[in-house]
Amino acid sequence: MDAFLQFVMERVVPGLNVGLLVSLKLIIPASALGVVFGVLTGTIRVYGPRPLRWMADVYVAIFRGTPLVVQLYFWYFALPYISVGGFRLVLDPMEAAVIGFFMCSAAYQSEYVRMGLMSIKSGQLKAAEALGMTPFQTVVHIVLPQAVRRALPGCGNEIIYLIKYSSLASIITVNDLTGMGREIAKATWRNIEVFSVVGLYYLLLVTLATWGLRELEKRTSIPGFNAISSGD
Repeated sequence: MDAFLQFVMERVVPGLNVGLLVSLKLIIPASALGVVFGVLTGTIRVYGPRPLRWMADVYVAIFRGTPLVVQLYFWYFALPYISVGGFRLVLDPMEAAVIGFFMCSAAYQSEYVRMGLMSIKSGQLKAAEALGMTPFQTVVHIVLPQAVRRALPGCGNEIIYLIKYSSLASIITVNDLTGMGREIAKATWRNIEVFSVVGLYYLLLVTLATWGLRELEKRTSIPGFNAISSGD
């Protein structure tokens, strides 16, 4: 046991701490962009003009219907071979990972937002119209705040999934937690010890994120709102 702890503290933890910082640099912007783009896409799919709704539906169908691994391979390995007017876009591994994760996450989150928007009763829209509010004002100030509250649990789950899926970034050479764990395991041949600690790191990240999201739900909830909704 002493040898195990010594190995973990001297060899595994320092390397994984470096990978943890890389994972956080990937997870935080990808989660934030996923939420923003997911809300925008979900709103367009419900209230946008027909051409934009069609484009949003196609986007969601593509990113929900293809494996995340394939999407990461596309952004990092395939995109540089696409030339538009002689211009080629070459992304470094971190840029490709952030784009891949946030666009995939946003496609799923848009579904939660869309369902939240559609759950708002039409009477509220008519009441806002009677008060002289424009459709844009009604959506932004009346419908969207309620829909986001209702979609928050689902969007929170998607963020949890993103934390775990971030381990796939190592397949495009990002030295995140999983990538660093793989390097340490290759150098030491102590796979059980290394990947057990890697799993604990991810468990800690998910636990902290779960706690934070629950606190956010509590702070954004409206007293009596859920009770009234369940009785309608």
